[in-house]
Amino acid sequence: MTQSSDKDTHIYHALRTVSGAAAHLATFTFTVYMICVSQPGSTLFSWHPFLMTLAFSFLMTEAILVFSPDSSLLRSFSRKAKGRAHWTLQLLAVLCALLGLGIIYANKVLLAKPHFSTWHGLFGALTLLWSVLQSFGGVSLLYPKLVQRWTLATRKLYHATAGLLGYLLGCSSLFLGMFSIWFTTTVTGLSWYVCALCPILTGLVVMNQVSNAYLYRKRS
Repeated sequence: MTQSSDKDTHIYHALRTVSGAAAHLATFTFTVYMICVSQPGSTLFSWHPFLMTLAFSFLMTEAILVFSPDSSLLRSFSRKAKGRAHWTLQLLAVLCALLGLGIIYANKVLLAKPHFSTWHGLFGALTLLWSVLQSFGGVSLLYPKLVQRWTLATRKLYHATAGLLGYLLGCSSLFLGMFSIWFTTTVTGLSWYVCALCPILTGLVVMNQVSNAYLYRKRS
């Protein structure tokens, strides 16, 4: 019975490792592909899809997976080093997203188009607002003495839960952006479906790994 349980555990960890590797590959490939498709710098608008993909697909995914015991690219690093990498990547993600929002806002002003008139725009604005608020929550973990109402463990749990929700909002915003006129005109056929699969895959992987990390702690 014990041998069977150990075998199942090894298989489970192997599957999580493979899914994590697939998430790394998907987010990197999708970001590089979007650079080729959007050609940042060719127009003012071109910076928007590039920056948003860089923020929510690449930087934020890597920031979260840095703590994964199965998928982290920094597994041999200390917890403190991982924490620094996490908040650095998250800060870069928020800055890129803010710049991306400013660019699309300016572009719509120039073209006299309405703002936040689509589900993609609304989800994007909500995601960015949530990310900014979540960043302030992360500051309380860097400086625990700022907030002493809850224990550090409780704040970490809230931060991880809120962060997961924010990440899933980001994945939803990216997915909705693939139904925009620009994207459906630029990316067609099988390429569209492969791109659409990327935020779905990374969203599922991150949700599984974050959930299991905290469920494991609870069982322990």
